Amino acid sequence: MKAFLAMVVTVLVSPIMLAEPTATAQPPDVPPPPAIPAAPSPSPLQQWIDNTVPAPPVAADDSTLWKGILSTPTGDPVFDTSPPSLDGLQPGEIIETRDVTATAATRMAVPIRQAQLLKYRSTSATGAPTFGTATLITPAAGWAGQGPQPVEVVALPINSLGAHCTPGYQLSHGILDKPNTDFAVFLPSIWWALGQGHAVLVPDHEGPLMAYAEPNVAGHVILDSIRATRTMGPDRFGDSRFVISGYSGGAIASYATAMLLREYAPELADVVVGAAAGGVVTDNRDIAHRFNGNISSGILLSVALAVAREHPEMLPYMNHLAQWVGTSPLKDICGDADGPLGVVGFPMDVVANVGDSLNTPIAEEMFDRLNLGDRTSAVPLYIYHGAHDPWIPLEDARRTAQQQCGRGVPAVFRVVPGEHLIGYVTGSPGLDDWILARLRGEPAPADC
Repeated sequence: MKAFLAMVVTVLVSPIMLAEPTATAQPPDVPPPPAIPAAPSPSPLQQWIDNTVPAPPVAADDSTLWKGILSTPTGDPVFDTSPPSLDGLQPGEIIETRDVTATAATRMAVPIRQAQLLKYRSTSATGAPTFGTATLITPAAGWAGQGPQPVEVVALPINSLGAHCTPGYQLSHGILDKPNTDFAVFLPSIWWALGQGHAVLVPDHEGPLMAYAEPNVAGHVILDSIRATRTMGPDRFGDSRFVISGYSGGAIASYATAMLLREYAPELADVVVGAAAGGVVTDNRDIAHRFNGNISSGILLSVALAVAREHPEMLPYMNHLAQWVGTSPLKDICGDADGPLGVVGFPMDVVANVGDSLNTPIAEEMFDRLNLGDRTSAVPLYIYHGAHDPWIPLEDARRTAQQQCGRGVPAVFRVVPGEHLIGYVTGSPGLDDWILARLRGEPAPADC
């Protein structure tokens, strides 16, 4: 076992620079950790790991370790630099814009008129001012429908740790500049919307810290992208209808937007006409236990690292092995890599320093913070799920739809053929019809 762990550490961290990294897309201060009840003592295996694997130099203290687990800066200040004047801006207020039509057009199967990268003020998971980025794309063909041109907010499944993996970076840089192969898989959803004559808004919903699957960040970034779009083009989009859709990791974001809208951006309640979520995770506690120690463990471990970027109170529970891995080049992986990492099947306890780590007080605290099930959607919902999804339970999605129906939300739930990946394709026809009806202003149906 000792030789095996030494080999793992050598492979994962040999490329890492041990000096303190530079990460400019960070909040000005690390928030102080809240008081968390004492956790169980480490298991004999966990004690052995920390006695065998030395702590990396970057883990000298929690603040330095936090900086070390952040994604490496992209080299583009739009994504890397946090403006010093955020306190003086309102959520959704534009910081800067960039025309990215030339690079975005190379990814489109539909001619586009313009693509603009927006940078705007947003809010972190803990309520601190931060920034968000999103790309607004308009088709070359003019809008021929009734009323203002509608806007589809497409929350792509970013599912990544690296800042270069985001749609905003991919659309504003060349195809061969730090490519993310997963990005191309989901582009048809953008092409379809543009083909209908709709404008498309693509938010980088993991936020500047790349907090994969942190729903509070995702909801804030998306809602502020809508605010930014409406204020940037009030003559074009000030009276437009907006609808939000997302699948898998993108569904976490679209679902969170619907749940947080009433408390975070109540003025958008009559602007956003619906939110759709396919293959959505709504019960993080359930998913964490299901993913733990099996083929899905790579995703679970990636999410844990990503969430710690927004919630640094998790850092003291990382063991030395986790500190080496979390500050290695793995902190920059795109979504096509964290899934295969599950081949090793490491349970969470291998990277924690407390026993039964998923049932500890800190784990319960984090599950509660990520849970939005006590909220009521401010907009109609369309939830769909693959009938044979082996990763995300069908019953969790069904229960969420039923709960929202019970609270008076016009919610539709559809079971579609296939497992998780196929469900993205088989769910598209019903989703497309629902989106078009919302943008036409038709009354939202309900399965209640």
